[in-house]
Amino acid sequence: MTSIVLVMHEPLGSSFASCSEHVLGEKPDLTVFDVPPDGDPEVLSSELAGILKQTSDGQATLVLCDIFGATPFNIAKRAIKLVSEEGYGAHLITGTNLCMVLKALTERQDNPEQLSKNVQLGAQKGIVNADNECKF
Repeated sequence: MTSIVLVMHEPLGSSFASCSEHVLGEKPDLTVFDVPPDGDPEVLSSELAGILKQTSDGQATLVLCDIFGATPFNIAKRAIKLVSEEGYGAHLITGTNLCMVLKALTERQDNPEQLSKNVQLGAQKGIVNADNECKF
């Protein structure tokens, strides 16, 4: 089964995990890597690489980040590069919202490529202009 790792600005990853537990009624099976504002990116990249190797279970890992180009994204990108040099795989998606986290947790599967696509579609379907869809 594909492992899920949240790499986000502190405390967003932990907050998404708590909210997922609230919605799903059970502790979610994911790893949270919150990036503190004063963290050293090189040190955190190495730490995350170790976590990615531990959580991979022989399959690619789905890494969800909050903002493209921000520090957590850059840390994740470096960590994925480090583990890929050792034969581990990971998929990196940014712009993560709660819909994406819930989609990843509820549609978890062995095919990380398909899960990655489903999570992206879940994000798009989760964005709704309520003014057009709901009568107030």
